[in-house]
Amino acid sequence: MINELITFFIAALPLSELRGAIPLAILKFGFSPYKAFAISVLGNILPVLPILFFLGKVSEFLSRKFYWFNRFFNWLFERTRTKHAEHFVCWKDLALFIFVAIPLPLTGAYSGAVAAFVFGFSLKRAFWSIVLGVLAAGVMVTAITVFGASIFKYLFLL
Repeated sequence: MINELITFFIAALPLSELRGAIPLAILKFGFSPYKAFAISVLGNILPVLPILFFLGKVSEFLSRKFYWFNRFFNWLFERTRTKHAEHFVCWKDLALFIFVAIPLPLTGAYSGAVAAFVFGFSLKRAFWSIVLGVLAAGVMVTAITVFGASIFKYLFLL
């Protein structure tokens, strides 16, 4: 039971997300790919709704309380909108889905939630785009982990 909790919480962390949790669960804890996938996806999706719901409120509060916070985040959000607006305006939900689904560092559910906030996605549309992206990333990471482990075992058993 402790390994399941570790996997769940690793998947819920912003830096590792399921990209770290699935390989850990399969390679270290010996979970089946299905079990590793299910626990990791649930752990990765859990923080998304609170982040989407509270990010705007926290940002607004901090902007009113701290001048430097307001200046920095206005600059950052405006810069981000300028550089990436054409992708998100043109592709909307699909762009958010693809952004979350790419299994690379800094492109997971947390970053997707921030992108949804910056580009003004509705809570419902952002949540479902992120969930689908997490599912797609989970399938890719699970497949890569299983395939990579099989290749590694095959090469070193010869």
